[in-house]
Amino acid sequence: MKIAFLGTSEFAVPALKALVEAGHDVAAVYTRAPRPAGRGQQERKTPVHLLADTLGLPVRTPSSLKSDAEAEAFRALDLDVAVVVSYGHILTRAFLDAPVLGCVNIHGSLLPRWRGAAPIHRAILAGDAETGVTTMRMDEGLDTGAMLLAERTPISAADTASTVHDRLADMGAVLVVSTLDGLMRKSIDPTPQPQEGVTYAHKLGKEEGVLDWRRPAAELERKVRAFHPWPGTSFELPTGEKSERIKVLQAALTLAGGTPGTLTVARDGCPVVACGSGGLKLLKLQRPGKQATPADAFLRGFDIPAGTVLPSPTVVSLPQTRP
Repeated sequence: MKIAFLGTSEFAVPALKALVEAGHDVAAVYTRAPRPAGRGQQERKTPVHLLADTLGLPVRTPSSLKSDAEAEAFRALDLDVAVVVSYGHILTRAFLDAPVLGCVNIHGSLLPRWRGAAPIHRAILAGDAETGVTTMRMDEGLDTGAMLLAERTPISAADTASTVHDRLADMGAVLVVSTLDGLMRKSIDPTPQPQEGVTYAHKLGKEEGVLDWRRPAAELERKVRAFHPWPGTSFELPTGEKSERIKVLQAALTLAGGTPGTLTVARDGCPVVACGSGGLKLLKLQRPGKQATPADAFLRGFDIPAGTVLPSPTVVSLPQTRP
């Protein structure tokens, strides 16, 4: 089919590659415009833009899709369908209606659970046993369109946002090719999303990554995995008159008691922090401007006395899951 692809992040890269390999005619790739990045603040193209250049596909980078001129340029492509994956711009009704078969989106959850911006992170944080990808026909709502196909995958105790992201990106690439094939053959009946089970995956904020030792250890361990690699998790370590923000890159559950935030050292040399219930063993830590190190080596180079009580954040903000 003749398609347009609208995507920006690494999550969208496997899908674009799969659609080209499946023989679809990609008339245009829409992505976010290059932005300054890195120490030199040089403009950097998005991952989708880089792949499109490699494949020799025409790229468009409008700053907005709200103008009549952009809508007319999109209609002029005379598309069978548009595929939208982690794009970053809101599609207006004119864009949604332009392709013959509409716009198909790949979403990183089992809809209607975890509509919104951060479905992978919220699924891990909530302790979901599984997640997946859903293809849907887009409408003007926030991930509310009729579902086309879905694929499931378990979330293991070792999974991080990074590992689940990569797995779902690959699954979504396979699923969208099957979806377009089904639409072309008219073998897929779009299914409206049920009203039951709707949750919203609100956008992540850096402030959420501060560990609150008053919370259960199981919740904090999931947060370490859910927020890896971004926005990351951390705690404040008092050092005299000042304090340092220490990043926690890996942690595990263990037994501990005492006031939440109280630090002890396990037999293997790793720090253990008492939580609201249970304890969190810190396995990998990083000081500001330093390399990440195993936690036992961290303590050998940066002494934290046993019995130190690590502070919890003053304000606790729990994300909502429903509108």
